[in-house]
Order: sequence, then C-alpha cells, then structure tokens
Amino acid sequence: MSQIDAVEVEISVILGRCVLPMNQLLKMGRGAVIPLNASETDEVWILANNHPVARGEIEIRDDRIAITVTRAADVYDFMAGSA
Repeated sequence: MSQIDAVEVEISVILGRCVLPMNQLLKMGRGAVIPLNASETDEVWILANNHPVARGEIEIRDDRIAITVTRAADVYDFMAGSA
C-alpha cells in the first residue's frame, strides 16, 4: 500500500448555519427541523478534516445528491460565518 492510500481524510459539507439557544435545542425531539440561514441556491462549504478547502453547489442526479466544487474556500469568510 502506498503512503497516499494510508492517509484518511474526513470530508464534510456545511449546508448552512443557525444560532439556537440551548433551551430550545433541548426541547427539540426526533424529527425536529432546524432552520438554516441558507437557500437551495447558496454555495455550500466543503471541509477536509474540519478545515474549509472549497465551495460548491448541490446537484441532484437521479436519486443521489452530489456536490460540485466551484472554487477554493476563503478561510477568513468561513471564520466570519459567511454561509
């Protein structure tokens, strides 16, 4: 196995953000909906090991959801909460 094959990277996608008081979070039950500050056309954040690396768009292909990378991430925008 090459050294590259041994590297593990966790990829995650942030669809939006929300500020929610703890008491409201504790009242939520299974199936609760958390409103996000994003619309269906907004770019998403793509993170590698919790570090922003790119921005992307959501696509629906047949019965699958895909993310298309559109540009590199601006870490300062991410830290400022731009979603």
